[in-house]
Amino acid sequence: MNSSPFRHVPQLQGKVVPPDQSELRVTPELIATWDERARLNGLGPHWRLSDHELDASRRAMLGDCSTAQDIWVFGYGSLMWDPGFHFEEVRLADIEGWQRRFCIRLEIGRGSPQRPALMLGLERGAGHCQGVAFRIAGACAECESDIVWRREMLQGHYRPFRAPVATPQGPINALVFGTNTAHAQYVGDLPIGQAAAIIATGEGDLGTNRQYLENLVAHFEEFRIEEDYLRRLLVQVQACSAA
Repeated sequence: MNSSPFRHVPQLQGKVVPPDQSELRVTPELIATWDERARLNGLGPHWRLSDHELDASRRAMLGDCSTAQDIWVFGYGSLMWDPGFHFEEVRLADIEGWQRRFCIRLEIGRGSPQRPALMLGLERGAGHCQGVAFRIAGACAECESDIVWRREMLQGHYRPFRAPVATPQGPINALVFGTNTAHAQYVGDLPIGQAAAIIATGEGDLGTNRQYLENLVAHFEEFRIEEDYLRRLLVQVQACSAA
């Protein structure tokens, strides 16, 4: 019996960053580095949720993980190729009634107060969203779900929920991080030209917002996932940059 995590998707072998090589395995040490970067950028101590708030949010959704149940996590952005957590199984996945949109304003990372950026989120909408689902083994669910939470919920930009997700091997119930529409930095589904203008100029300590979009498009092509919205957005960004 093939026990490889990639047994259902051998074409993705080597295209997903191993957790021990990931720069997005969000440990307390990495959080401390980000805290210092935020301080140097003039952000106050409340730039992110506290460790207590993060843990309370995670336990409200997942419990204390004492039952050692496996957890499926649905990825629709960079989580697909750089999850940062250990997993036992990977599947191609599809969620109905949701769509990717650049709808979160950022002033750190790929943006700054002077040159804000936009970050990808998952919005209610027509059609479906293709992505990748990872299964975290119950034996390490406590530790690995903590890693996921620090990454996805650090500033409260997302709202965690469970949803039915379709996979070629059968339906699963997965943890999904949708956009938190009540967040102060939520900007909604901007017209594509307006979003492109922001992305074309956004820049922060981690690089430009345009590079972030280009990286997304390149990985989607590598994963053979159709995403017309991102391709159209990149064309608009390129036009803004050339103007």
